[in-house]
Amino acid sequence: MTDSANLVVVAVDEQDELVVDLGRWSALAQAAFQHRGVTAGELNLLFVDTDSIHELNREHMGKDWPTDVLSFPFDDDDDLPGETLLGDVVVCPAVAAANAPEHNGQGHHRGSVEDEIALLVVHGVLHVLGYDHTNDDEAEEMEALEQTVLLAHYR
Repeated sequence: MTDSANLVVVAVDEQDELVVDLGRWSALAQAAFQHRGVTAGELNLLFVDTDSIHELNREHMGKDWPTDVLSFPFDDDDDLPGETLLGDVVVCPAVAAANAPEHNGQGHHRGSVEDEIALLVVHGVLHVLGYDHTNDDEAEEMEALEQTVLLAHYR
C-alpha cells in the first residue's frame, strides 16, 4: 500500500506467473495520479493471471480473449460516505510479458516486461481518470500523456 496525504493505492498480487514488485507499481500509480493533480482517493491495483483477465474481459468488455490491462473507474455514486474510490486497475503480467517485445522502441519502452507493466499501470490510471483512445485524437493525447508520466516518474 502506498499512501501520500489522502491518496492510497492498494496493490494485490493474485497471480504466480511472474514476480511483481507491488511497491514499485503502487508508487508509479500514485505518481501518475499526482501528475494529473489527483491527491486524494483510493485505487485498487490488481495483478491477475491470464484466466482471470480473460474472464473479466469477456464479462465486462464482451471480448473473449485475455488482455493486458482493464480499468474500472468508479462513479461518485459508488463512493461510501467519507471516501473517494477512484477505481480498479487490473493488470495481467503474463500478457504484458508476451506483448513487451512488440513495444520496444515506442516512446521510452525498451522491450522489457518492467517497461510494459509501467506502461500498463499508467495507461490504466489514465483510463480511471477518464482518458480514452476511441479515436485518433484521443489516442494521440493519451499516448503523449503516458510518455510524459513515464519519463517523469518511471525513468
